[in-house]
Amino acid sequence: MKKILFAASEGVPFIKTGGLADVVGSLPKCIDKQYFDVRVIMPKYACMKQEVKDKMEYITHFYMDYNWKDVYVGVLGANVDGIQYYFIDNEFYFNGFKPYGDNALFEIEKYAFFSKALLSALPLIDFRPDLIHCHDWQTGLVPVYLKERFQGSDFFRGIKSVITIHNLKFQGKWDPKTVQSITGLPEYYFTPDKLEAYDDANLLKGGIVFADAVTTVSDTYAEEIKTGFYGEGLDGLLRARSGDLRGIVNGIDYEDFNPETDPYIVKQYNAVNFRKEKVKNKRALQEQLGLTVDDKKMMIGIVSRLTDQKGFDLIAHMMDELCQDDIQLVVLGTGEEQYENMFRHFDWKYSDKVSANIYYSEELSHKIYASCDAFLMPSLFEPCGLSQLMALRYGTVPIVRETGGLKDTVEPYNQYESTGTGFSFTNYNAHEMLATIRYAEQIYYDKKREWNKIIDRAMAADFSWNVSARKYQEMYDWLIG
Repeated sequence: MKKILFAASEGVPFIKTGGLADVVGSLPKCIDKQYFDVRVIMPKYACMKQEVKDKMEYITHFYMDYNWKDVYVGVLGANVDGIQYYFIDNEFYFNGFKPYGDNALFEIEKYAFFSKALLSALPLIDFRPDLIHCHDWQTGLVPVYLKERFQGSDFFRGIKSVITIHNLKFQGKWDPKTVQSITGLPEYYFTPDKLEAYDDANLLKGGIVFADAVTTVSDTYAEEIKTGFYGEGLDGLLRARSGDLRGIVNGIDYEDFNPETDPYIVKQYNAVNFRKEKVKNKRALQEQLGLTVDDKKMMIGIVSRLTDQKGFDLIAHMMDELCQDDIQLVVLGTGEEQYENMFRHFDWKYSDKVSANIYYSEELSHKIYASCDAFLMPSLFEPCGLSQLMALRYGTVPIVRETGGLKDTVEPYNQYESTGTGFSFTNYNAHEMLATIRYAEQIYYDKKREWNKIIDRAMAADFSWNVSARKYQEMYDWLIG
């Protein structure tokens, strides 16, 4: 039995701010229990809901030398859906109203503490992993500490590490002197071949340098990050490690996202009866949001963080033109003020066509996936993207830019061969995006049978975790031997 420990800053069902939590919550459940014992370790945040805290039981506590002090480390455990979870407890570090704060230096101190504490806790919880699977910069120091501090003892000797990059933009950077003082790492770790990058100490870089393998969340993103445009300053390092770098596309939980059983939607449906049943969700949503109730009107959905990364500057350029078309646009999400206000403005200006919902609601997101005809994601970059996978699952045709995971998961419609599961455009260009939306409109209005065949293929695509889990298992076998 090979033992794997997932180390991450968030995970469903305990705490979630983004797609990382979905991965950490879903992937361990799909790894083959016959061959692998997979467990998860994460911080115990004060802001976790009481009902999940109630599942945790005290295991042990100890004091650890950290940042020139003796620091308390509590360890709790919980078993959910057959997966053993561990939680590192320290009120000073994990006490905020949300998991991540705005003070960059404190975030570095907090997750460096988490990285050292989780390694220190392993001998006490009687679990020696063969491999620690780290996620994003928050656990970037785990491979570093593993090689620097812990390799000397028999317990830790030979433990392998993998780091998965979910979004290269976030790296955990601060000046080397301060980071050295906090982490207690020797000075020679803060050189350009180790943790230092462009005069900063960089925690993600440390993880990439010292991990035994590096993965990211789609094949295309794995290639893109080796280039200057997408590499966020680490493209040279990623080219150097390209032999150990692989892309494995994320999945989604096919039980949580299932139009046949979804409790949030008005009318459940499947790949056989969607032609009759799906539209009932659309009607209900049009009523709920105060849009013109019309089965035939093409409805486009957006569920997203409202940021530059997601391509909202392209949408802002084209909103007035797009609103001249015979469409409806339903938006759900929060983010940068300029985009929140832009959508509020168009909701006011075209109240029968645009519905701006500037908040987040799990229920409304499911209703949008189930009700809309198309789903728009014109991202500047997208390591994997989960929304397009949910849209495919619900038979809502994605319109995407060909980048990262969007390129790997949405096959562009080809009218001559009658293939494809969505529509896509190549360049980051507002007019190209609008032309693609209008091409989709044309198929929707003038070639309804073709449109329904696109939905058939979309709903038949398999982006459940089972496919990706097999690829992770191959990697674990390759590393552990």
